[in-house]
Amino acid sequence: MTASPTFRSLLRSGTVVALAVGVMNVTTYGFVLAAARLLGPEEYGVVASLMGLLLIAGVLSIGLQATSARRVAAHPERRDQESQLLSVTRTVALGLGALCLILVPLVQWLLGLPTPAPALLVAITVVPLTLMGGQAGILQGERRWLPLAWIYLSFGLGRLLIGAVAMLWSPTATAALLGVAIGACLPALVGGMMLRRRPVHHDVPPRMAGERGELIREVAGNSHALLAFFVLANVDVILARALFDPQQAGIYAAGLILSKAVLFLPQFVVVIVFPALASAQTGRVHLKSQMVIAGAGGAVMAASWLLSGLAVQFIGGAQYAAVRDWLWLFALTGTLLAMLQLAVHASVARQRRRSAPLSWAGVVGLVLLGWWAEDGRALVLTVAVILGVVLVANLTLATRRGQAE
Repeated sequence: MTASPTFRSLLRSGTVVALAVGVMNVTTYGFVLAAARLLGPEEYGVVASLMGLLLIAGVLSIGLQATSARRVAAHPERRDQESQLLSVTRTVALGLGALCLILVPLVQWLLGLPTPAPALLVAITVVPLTLMGGQAGILQGERRWLPLAWIYLSFGLGRLLIGAVAMLWSPTATAALLGVAIGACLPALVGGMMLRRRPVHHDVPPRMAGERGELIREVAGNSHALLAFFVLANVDVILARALFDPQQAGIYAAGLILSKAVLFLPQFVVVIVFPALASAQTGRVHLKSQMVIAGAGGAVMAASWLLSGLAVQFIGGAQYAAVRDWLWLFALTGTLLAMLQLAVHASVARQRRRSAPLSWAGVVGLVLLGWWAEDGRALVLTVAVILGVVLVANLTLATRRGQAE
């Protein structure tokens, strides 16, 4: 019987993924920064709101990744899982793409888009994005960090390079999302190549009857938990667009650039520790991971407070100076979101269903309280309070469950 991996050994073994995720996050930020600078507040506000919806739609990709990684890590002896996981991934990807196509008119009306083209491009993007999730999950569960790193690199670099070219060609929201759609195809292609190169195993046990249905139910349950989190993480940008004029909404969306940067800054920690959380009792790993995330977020909060002028340049330049004095609040919400993201993934790894109800309660509270926000500062303060409450509730329940076990 092997010992549970330590937090330090996990970080060492996953260094290549940490670097790749870092590059992915930097390039993702580069795309957002390029969009904010090239498009201006009004067009960028459209892109930000649709990217928020894309994050929500992409929750099935993350759910597939979590399910695939958990199953492969928990049952490494099962060599027949890959074909089942990839089959379910293709089914989910095509089904989600079809659903998003049906919802294009609703999205156009909800966000007040002058043309359905941006919403249509979001519907197209979710197909390769979902395929990537299942592929990445298999590699993550097997701890094949180098092939997984190539997927992350192609995702970030494809979005930045192709998106920037598209916006230089035409500085519109439609062009930006066209670049996103094309860029999303690259990691799916890379993932397919990496899985074809895996070693062939001949000791394949017979498939269990009904396993496909069980797998789909697990994907649905995991995706539900992650969907609730991503709705909670992105509902404020939709609220801002509904409550404020386009200029104010665009400025709030620019502040969210910092929030999302802090959210994704320690994402590599979640990627690396997830297989351990799925295969062993690793309460200390979870605790130390939360400490790392809190420390990174605290550093960004301090920097955005002390160097607010530089922070404004980080989010897009002087045209967003109105948010300068309260940028640190966006860093705070990003920190809380990053910690909550790890708590949700830990819940998924152990197949507990506590996180989704808490996240949905947070969404309801945020909508009810946020609707009365008079400006962006009041809205981001509301977000911080709600996230803090949901995080404390998750950690409290996790501690009690861990003691019970």
